Amino acid sequence: MAQSANPAQQSNVLIGVTSALAVVFIWSGFLVFSRVGVVTSLTAFDITGLRFAVASALVLPFIRGWWPGHLPLRAKFIIALSGPGAIYSVLIVLGLGETSSAYGGVFANGSLPIFTMALGALAGQRPSRGQLFAAAVIIAGSILLSFRGMTNHGPSALTGIALFLSASFLLSVYIISIRHWMITPKQALALINLPNALMFLPVWFFLLPSGLADAPLASILFQALFQGLGPGFLAVIFFALTTVHLGPTATAGFSAVVPATAALLAIPVLSEIPTPVEWSGIITVTAGLALLIFRR
Repeated sequence: MAQSANPAQQSNVLIGVTSALAVVFIWSGFLVFSRVGVVTSLTAFDITGLRFAVASALVLPFIRGWWPGHLPLRAKFIIALSGPGAIYSVLIVLGLGETSSAYGGVFANGSLPIFTMALGALAGQRPSRGQLFAAAVIIAGSILLSFRGMTNHGPSALTGIALFLSASFLLSVYIISIRHWMITPKQALALINLPNALMFLPVWFFLLPSGLADAPLASILFQALFQGLGPGFLAVIFFALTTVHLGPTATAGFSAVVPATAALLAIPVLSEIPTPVEWSGIITVTAGLALLIFRR
């Protein structure tokens, strides 16, 4: 007779799954509402700057207790640069300026399990046949979703896809690093927000193009609050919890529903209605990524 999971294991899985679902909803909003910002007067740098201005202000009063002083400098450097920080945010928002949020959902989130498996294989963790099959399904769905953009929009869509894939690779490094060094949510908040704010905010203020002067105050306040509280603060907490309790592959796999939820949210917010072929791509990618979750 098979043994049932003990209460501690069940609790860990429940925490991980609940956190993963929270990340999915926040990340869907990040893709859609960031595109709302860049199709108006705000630049990708404005949205990133507003995010870290708010998030770092929330973290700063607690930085002394949350800062992981025990970690080696290499670990701090890798996590700060590869995580959902300034580089990741700029890559995503620049990509959203080139193509739709549906593309961001599939290529930024849909490729996470593939990059995570590849990095794991380099570390000696060979993927199973089931994982390889799921990756093949993901690639097939991505081709379906990107077909219209690559045939009708050409270089613009390809540029967006390249930016999304670059961001996905960075986040895959972050996922594995969080698990490897067992970073707590508080430590993740400190490592992501403070270094990125110190590096990015002065450069944004003095050197980078900005559309804040032409943007409505309501739009600026909305982006500051959503980006700072959502992706900048809450998503970092939930992401760390998911990675610690479920592992890197399952964490990446939970991005399965982001393409679908982002596409659905984009319909009322951006009036971006997917074509039947694109819906097929979204469903196929979601199915492929779901295979990774169920196998986990």
